[in-house]
Amino acid sequence: MIRFFTTQLGRLRLLGLLEGVSLLLLVGIAVPMKYFAQDPALVKAIGPVHGLLFVFFVVNTISVGIAYKWAFRTTTWKVLLACMIPFGTFYIDRHILAKMEEK
Repeated sequence: MIRFFTTQLGRLRLLGLLEGVSLLLLVGIAVPMKYFAQDPALVKAIGPVHGLLFVFFVVNTISVGIAYKWAFRTTTWKVLLACMIPFGTFYIDRHILAKMEEK
């Protein structure tokens, strides 16, 4: 079970989920609305939220990496790289963070 609010790792996983969902909304709904319906309102609303979630994810990744004593070369850089690849937060959550949560 994910303990989103009780552990730093849980909060990082929640931020990853929110960042990934915000990107899905941005790319899947807001950008098409902007270009096909000439309505940029959703991009103006969702874009800054996604950017803020991205920054929070990066800062929290570094914080969790320090708290959990992650080796930068084996874990931290993978998590940071994943957040720069579209939808990489979903992958990294399933293949790295979820396994750490189980321990």
